[in-house]
Amino acid sequence: MYGTDEIQQLQKSSLSFLDKAGHQAEAVSPKETERLREVLRFHEYRYYVMSEPLVSDFEYDSLYKLLQRTESKYPELVSPDSPTQRVGSSLNQNFVTVQHLVPMLSLDNSYNAEDLIDFDRKARELSALDEIEYCIEPKFDGASISLIYENDRLTRAATRGDGVEGDDITTNIKQIRSIPLTAAFSKYGIKQIEIRGEIIMSKKAFAGYNMQLVSQGLAPLANPRNAASGSLRMKDPKEVAQRNLDAFLYHVSYFIRDKGWMTGDRKKTDPLATHAGSLELLWNMGFRSPQKEKRVVKGIQPVIDYCLDFEAHRDDLPYEIDGMVVKVNDIELQESLGMTSHHPRWAIAFKFKARQATTRLRAIEFQVGRTGAVTPVAKLDAVYLGGVTVSSISVHNEEYIREKDLRIGDHVLIERAGDVIPQIVKSLPELREGTETEIVFPKNCPVCGSELFKEETEAVWRCINIECEAQVVERIIHFVSKDAMDIKSFGEANVRKFYELGLLKDIPGIYGLDYERISELEGFGKKSLDNLQAAIEASKQQSLNRLMYGLGIRFVGETTAKTLANSVEHLLDFAGKTEEELTQLEDVGVKVAKSIHGFFQNHQNIDMLQQLELLGLQLKNEKKAAVASGALTGQTFLFTGTLSKLKRSEAEALAEAQGGVIVSGISAKLNYLVVGEDAGSKLEKAKRINTIRIISEDEFLNLI
Repeated sequence: MYGTDEIQQLQKSSLSFLDKAGHQAEAVSPKETERLREVLRFHEYRYYVMSEPLVSDFEYDSLYKLLQRTESKYPELVSPDSPTQRVGSSLNQNFVTVQHLVPMLSLDNSYNAEDLIDFDRKARELSALDEIEYCIEPKFDGASISLIYENDRLTRAATRGDGVEGDDITTNIKQIRSIPLTAAFSKYGIKQIEIRGEIIMSKKAFAGYNMQLVSQGLAPLANPRNAASGSLRMKDPKEVAQRNLDAFLYHVSYFIRDKGWMTGDRKKTDPLATHAGSLELLWNMGFRSPQKEKRVVKGIQPVIDYCLDFEAHRDDLPYEIDGMVVKVNDIELQESLGMTSHHPRWAIAFKFKARQATTRLRAIEFQVGRTGAVTPVAKLDAVYLGGVTVSSISVHNEEYIREKDLRIGDHVLIERAGDVIPQIVKSLPELREGTETEIVFPKNCPVCGSELFKEETEAVWRCINIECEAQVVERIIHFVSKDAMDIKSFGEANVRKFYELGLLKDIPGIYGLDYERISELEGFGKKSLDNLQAAIEASKQQSLNRLMYGLGIRFVGETTAKTLANSVEHLLDFAGKTEEELTQLEDVGVKVAKSIHGFFQNHQNIDMLQQLELLGLQLKNEKKAAVASGALTGQTFLFTGTLSKLKRSEAEALAEAQGGVIVSGISAKLNYLVVGEDAGSKLEKAKRINTIRIISEDEFLNLI
């Protein structure tokens, strides 16, 4: 989904935003807001879908809160697809999607006692209580699941998914012996119940399974969490059974009881009246709940004490945890406190501090990305750190190496901030033996040998030879990716294979592949070859903005690509635009304009685009031509509140189909504000601008 160079750019943006978050910036500028959203979406994908996070939980939370503060300051910038408006998704197309009985929301996170104190203060203010009883339990580092039992039998198991829907993994879950297939819930009058939990792999099982993989000549798994998460989506249940997974069940999210079962006496002893009672009930039913690890206390100070004590002894546990979860114990009080769109107000996660370790830096490898960026990667003596074996760490650029005073052979202190992303904290010069050598940054590209170039305002050295093999391959990978031309069955592995075999040498070559030769390759039967050919042919009809994004122009993300595509009638029109003209477009600054202008002044790029057009790709803005005489041509629209007849995305598509333009915020440029139920600050702000017409959903439909 993301090419190497794009990942690097997103990581660079992450560091920039994290620097602002670390300095307690109130907000980012309106111009930077969409980039911040892109960064958060990227990290959600890496965490929920790939199970390969690149930032720590703490860093993600810092970015998320920075976006929250920004959208609070500029409410007109809030978009329906903002990460603040939903939870992360891990839906998999290979499984049937099912709906949870109750949404599985994320938890708000804390990293210090002050955050817990603030959480307690808010809960007491909302409940008008002087003191609240809490239940504290470990935060397991695994894969979230939801189980449904009906008439005492397990009928369905699902992954967390996007919080509303998940993947049906019932068959795989039945391979985990610590999950009962039947449980006597009817003893408590319960006909249907939904239980939440976490699938884990114990430290012992993880070590044993990795030894087995190594003995077979296979690569070991990265960490227990990834092992557990990946196991749930395996197609062969027998493989799941071999991984010796375990499960902790820790929350009853929904249940239906027989009418009349709750008599007066039963109400007094109902285990589901408190969270601690529900954990005890699950334990007695044969589930592995954190019954032994939990603690019930009154007031927030005992909560803080128990969290810190548990953190000090975390390594004594047979499984990995990354924090503690604090929950209001009384279920009725939980319900009265309610939840936001993102997290419940009655629970919070206390995340443990980063882990550190020392190791040796043995070598530096220089990797070349899609835009020619040369990134040094430190190769380390493998060290087990916070549940992960770390042997490689990006050291970003030459300046970073100098700032950290890194030398080959150094002992270095490394850290997994928030137990996720590894980084070198510092070198340890006091341990040098005199054999360490200075790291020499190359003057020439390590792939093609061309001289490297670095702009004065940047820290990155680049290979500017656009025919450099490393860049060519990465550009093709980006071009076929899901968010670009979305050529299914043509992933990174196939791109590299075809390139190495001489079947593919550039982007136009995608549309002239020798399918007869490919049919001779292992793994390419008639069906897979037909699918690949159909996907390539279908990509010729992709929209202009996807093609624009797929070209991999530096600094041009998906949002900017849409802006650019909508501004021209033909892609080659950009060859005649000046940098100044480009900066007049929304979200296009001087740096972006310079990059776009440079791309379209390169004759090789123009030749490539002309080839693509001859091969049948759409370089014309068909959408713009089609709506040139639409009923709403030239009119700008913004939607706010909840629409009753249309989804917001559907309404926006209708407006655009008639030539309308969707804008992101309230300003004098806005013609129509379409208002649904529960409209907020945008409506109030629009009322202060006389030129904006405020209309209802029905009035909008009448316009169309």
